Amino acid sequence: MPEGATGQALLAALPLALTLGLMLRRGGSAAQAGALGLALALLLAFTAFGFGAQHGALPALLGVGAEALFHTASILWILWPALALYQHQQSGGVLDALQGQLARISPRPGVQVLLLGWFLALFLEGAAGFGTPAAIVAPLLLALGVPAVQAVVIALLGHAAGVVFGALGTPLVAQAAVTGLPVASLAGPTALLNAGAAAALMLALYRVAGEGAEAGTTATAGLDLRVPAGAALLALLAFLLPQIGLALTLGPELATLAAAGFGLAVFAVWQRGQRASARSGEPSPAALDRPGLGRLLAPYLVLIVLVLLLRGLPELDALLRQLHWSWTLPGGFAAELHPLLHPGSLLLLALLIGCRVQARPLASLRPALAASARRLLPVALALFAMLALARLMLHAGMVEALQAGLAASVGGAWPWVAPALGALGSFVTGSATASNLLFGALQAETAAQLGLPVVWLLAGQGVGAAIGNIVCPHNLIAAAAAVGLAGRESELLRRTLPACLAVLLLTGATLAALVAFLGFRAAG
Repeated sequence: MPEGATGQALLAALPLALTLGLMLRRGGSAAQAGALGLALALLLAFTAFGFGAQHGALPALLGVGAEALFHTASILWILWPALALYQHQQSGGVLDALQGQLARISPRPGVQVLLLGWFLALFLEGAAGFGTPAAIVAPLLLALGVPAVQAVVIALLGHAAGVVFGALGTPLVAQAAVTGLPVASLAGPTALLNAGAAAALMLALYRVAGEGAEAGTTATAGLDLRVPAGAALLALLAFLLPQIGLALTLGPELATLAAAGFGLAVFAVWQRGQRASARSGEPSPAALDRPGLGRLLAPYLVLIVLVLLLRGLPELDALLRQLHWSWTLPGGFAAELHPLLHPGSLLLLALLIGCRVQARPLASLRPALAASARRLLPVALALFAMLALARLMLHAGMVEALQAGLAASVGGAWPWVAPALGALGSFVTGSATASNLLFGALQAETAAQLGLPVVWLLAGQGVGAAIGNIVCPHNLIAAAAAVGLAGRESELLRRTLPACLAVLLLTGATLAALVAFLGFRAAG
């Protein structure tokens, strides 16, 4: 590669290197790192890449800022009602009641580990995401008798299988925002590639759950936390098959949330069948309070119905799609939004209807909405900084220069690198969404230059970003504090890092094999 091109690639890499380096600092934040990275990118864009030369510096700045602000608001519109729903359910004691309902499915501690560490963690990930599942599920596992370190590790491993479609598909929404590709085109490949990662995560969970029993270190004497192998396999398939089917047919919004709920129902029926056929001396299984469970899950069930109605009634979808907000500015800056079809609008409607179904006054939503809004302030700053950095680098040609240098260095081995890059983004930013914002355009541009299938490389980015959540310091800190392990995050990282590296290696190998197969088929 010519020396000039090498220099351009190195310059283009500086804002990302600065952002990642600042995130790795003790006490560094995504908002601060993104802002400083953006400042450096602006300097380089105007001095070394000729940004704004055609239409002027001010219009270029306004265009980047407008795109970043628009996409930030779009993502926050999902997060605000999602976090409010969690706050509302928690304040009303719904989560505690839900735990009691799940415990009726089976008295075996090993099976309850699956109910909480797999299904509940995945369900919360699909509904709220952003570190919520581990912080909620780890204390529930601790109460069950799981040692604190194992409780955190199980919660992290379990929820990671659904992060690619967490918070109603927010990571894919972000990825689509920075690449310009339709969300629907990304959902199927991401779900298929995630299948291998999910299987590896379940295997890791299975092994971790059995460690306490083998070493005799369970929090409750005589408690056997080992997960039955058959139950683990069923739990994996009961979630994974619906997730793939939903992603391929309906898109990313319900691929984790509805799959976790459906999988739990299948798993519960199977458990009751197992107990009914057991020896007569065993106590009869306690029945689930189905009406009570329906009320507990009312907002989520309403959300599922709303999404299914829109997907099943194309006329209604087309009618609501007529209302859209869009704009364009000189220089190729543009954005579009359909507010009545937006996941955040559907989630807010589900929150309102679910509140009434649960016989709670609408006024009870105010504290939850206010608390979630307060939590979103630092998130908004980080999202805007990351989105502005991504849009600036894309419009200034910096992503193109960087991917040219990386593609020349890595070449055909890029499928091995793509998931690791996604995991690195999650590790330093604390979010799969932020990782997709940071590296999504880079992955797409690199795939295009190397002649690789773009959607599959973006799937590698998304799955890698999900896997990175199990070593993300933000998640480790939150979950550790929830179970009284504050200050022992490095111990947790030593437990999760080997699993993270193993799953990344498996995902990279799978992606490389898929790319090779697709290339062979195309050549044939």
